[in-house]
Amino acid sequence: MTDIAYKIVDAAEWRAAVAEGRYDGAAVDLADGYIHMSTEAQLAETARRHFSGRTNLLLLNVDLSRFGDDLVWEPSRGGDLFPHLYAPLPVATVTASRAFSVTADGEMTFEDDQ
Repeated sequence: MTDIAYKIVDAAEWRAAVAEGRYDGAAVDLADGYIHMSTEAQLAETARRHFSGRTNLLLLNVDLSRFGDDLVWEPSRGGDLFPHLYAPLPVATVTASRAFSVTADGEMTFEDDQ
């Protein structure tokens, strides 16, 4: 497993989370009972499947070494193991963020690459 995972968030939701010191999750996270994250290898497909056509997004780098039993690697798409956090995401565990959007055909476009 890896020590870094990625979380795609709405930029406005993240600003609110920073003010609170923690991110409780997007609607899908709250409905499923855990915060969905992806590895680097899973990221492009996650963006394509769940965020196509979206703008004002942030890609968060999350330091997984800071979590104990609240982090569970569980099978999802095609049996791939995804990192799921069964707790709020502390803002302090995010080591970097990048603004981006996802085109209608699912390509990630980072603002700092333009």
